[in-house]
Amino acid sequence: MTTDAIQHLIEPHIQDLGGFQARRLLPSDTLPLVGPFIFFDHLGPAVFPPGKGVDVRPHPHINLATVTYLFEGVLLHRDSVGSVQEIRPGAVNWMTAGRGIVHSERTPDDDRAKEATLHGIQT
Repeated sequence: MTTDAIQHLIEPHIQDLGGFQARRLLPSDTLPLVGPFIFFDHLGPAVFPPGKGVDVRPHPHINLATVTYLFEGVLLHRDSVGSVQEIRPGAVNWMTAGRGIVHSERTPDDDRAKEATLHGIQT
């Protein structure tokens, strides 16, 4: 008896976030979620020249939790309840946001002074 290990081939929805791409694999037409994960994004890889970086404007999350893991680069998470957290490679940022909480992700100022990279995932 032979079983195919691949059940679905998912083509990502590509979103340009201003200087880098996010590829959203979930949700998809064939697979709306996997376990507790209602979205799965692959960020980058991207290289920014000096003076440039990630500038994801403030945006709300509505009663969900996100996990961000970086392979390369640094993101500065800032939100409307006063949290400020640098996310670095190998660290896990777990954000739980209720309705009305707004947050942004940006390349920290000191990392903008030189060539910067970004590569990671967010679920």
